[in-house]
Amino acid sequence: MAELSIGSSAPDFDLPRDSGGRVKLTDFRGKALVLFFYPKDDTSGCTTESIAFTALADEFEKAGAAVIGMSPDSAACHDRFIKKHKLGVTLAADEEKTTLEAYGVWKQKSMYGRTYMGVERTTFLIRPDGTIATIWQKVKVAGHAETVLTAVKNLAS
Repeated sequence: MAELSIGSSAPDFDLPRDSGGRVKLTDFRGKALVLFFYPKDDTSGCTTESIAFTALADEFEKAGAAVIGMSPDSAACHDRFIKKHKLGVTLAADEEKTTLEAYGVWKQKSMYGRTYMGVERTTFLIRPDGTIATIWQKVKVAGHAETVLTAVKNLAS
């Protein structure tokens, strides 16, 4: 699979989401989409990132963008995560990891000398026409949601 780059078409997806139902890329045609990939529900960095996107949800909406988080956790796990932290963003469940692989974020990682497969924290800003406007790789959580919001606002201007 070729590495995605700015200007590439965003890979389509149709996945289970929190609170039942499904979420598809095509649901957002005509609207900007912030798609943030994170490793695991209810871990410190992922919780901080999800809370930051939730805190700015109204600002993203005003700027014309939807926000979706995605991890390999189940939709039921997402429901617990949202309830526990009062999150206000849609969470997609990619237990099969097909979308994670299509976006190139399912990678070999290492910690304490042990290698394993996991999600590399990455965010994509997708234009209303379905092409990729910006990619943030190996995201550092602090200030990230604000950086993405600025990019969304610049996209609209």
